[in-house]
Amino acid sequence: MTSDKVARTWFSDEKVFTVQTPTNTQNDRVYAAVSVKRDIPPEWLLKGRKRFSQSVMESVAVSKLGKTSSVFVDSGTKVNSTYYCDHVLGGNRLLRDIRWLLANRFIFQQDGAPSHRSRQTVAFLSANVPEPENWPPNSPDLNPVDYSIWGALQQLVYQQTIPDLDNLKDVLRSCWEQISQDLINKAIDQWLSRISLVIRAKGGHIEHHLG
Repeated sequence: MTSDKVARTWFSDEKVFTVQTPTNTQNDRVYAAVSVKRDIPPEWLLKGRKRFSQSVMESVAVSKLGKTSSVFVDSGTKVNSTYYCDHVLGGNRLLRDIRWLLANRFIFQQDGAPSHRSRQTVAFLSANVPEPENWPPNSPDLNPVDYSIWGALQQLVYQQTIPDLDNLKDVLRSCWEQISQDLINKAIDQWLSRISLVIRAKGGHIEHHLG
């Protein structure tokens, strides 16, 4: 990957955001004589929370040249190949924004999720993307959106109380606008060194090598 190719690469990813602020259940405080949390009645927990929360999946792409608008997939929607091509990539969505910034001279990166690597999607990308790239399905260490951008966005989103799904979408759009190009560039600048670490680790974990 030359620096020119890195500069032309668009990194895409999806993440589910919930109305309720994400919390780590390991941090619940329990006053009881037993140690296994599943045996504790919910009303005994110091801090209770809803078991399920409304959610929306957000899809974005970033590059050294900018970022796309947010694309939302509502909870309960099955993201199959047809939906992914028609409602995430095609139409007035991710690929439109990318072409507006870089015409047809770009590399499009996506992970290996089933809807991304089906025959239908591969055919769609071959017809609409000059240089499509597939990453392994579980490679958060090699996607700037995954290892940096989502965390920054989540911190912005949950600084406020979110009452419902419509408000969550509004907050996500607003906070996405606040994600700076400088932050995106710094995340992408880590990419090549991360690839080198994964190669040296023969595909193994690299978290202990990261500062």
